Amino acid sequence: MRRFRPDAGFGGQRRRGATSSHPAREPERTDDPDPGEDAESGADLAGFDAADCKRCALDLLARREYSRLELERKLGARGFAADAIAAALDGLEQSGALAGDRFTESFIRSRAARGQGPVRVRAELAARGVDQALVTAALAKPGIDWAEIAAAVRSKRFGAEVPRDFNERARQMRFLEYRGFERAQIDAALGKGDD
Repeated sequence: MRRFRPDAGFGGQRRRGATSSHPAREPERTDDPDPGEDAESGADLAGFDAADCKRCALDLLARREYSRLELERKLGARGFAADAIAAALDGLEQSGALAGDRFTESFIRSRAARGQGPVRVRAELAARGVDQALVTAALAKPGIDWAEIAAAVRSKRFGAEVPRDFNERARQMRFLEYRGFERAQIDAALGKGDD
């Protein structure tokens, strides 16, 4: 299949007199023979880089919560220096704009709403660089009934009827394990105590 080119005719051939709409750009010339000569301009650039890094981090945090490691990766990918990133993130943590406990609680709530269990949530938070003590404390807080979430996920996928066949029961157990639920939560979702 041929791709459309704006300067091509219907037969895919270039039209007569068609030129590119973008003129060739010449490289910029500098009259300064040695740009690294002025040490003060380098210091100003480093200050601008740190301030710009902090501004970029705040823009990211305005959209959603991030862990410190996630922000380090995102800012590093945008070309900021490691020391500027560390300084900006330290300042954001001191001001309260970047908080690990707030991110952890928000992340747990969002994953629970998606029907994921605590084992999977713990693994994803570890991959995002969140301290395991903070994760354990956040998962232990009341408010989320993991067994109820497991039962809702199971019934949404397989229907309200609890399986009596061994193979079907094993299949549903594997599904719930994949979703990150613990054995006690899976047993409660499958009605093991009701037999």
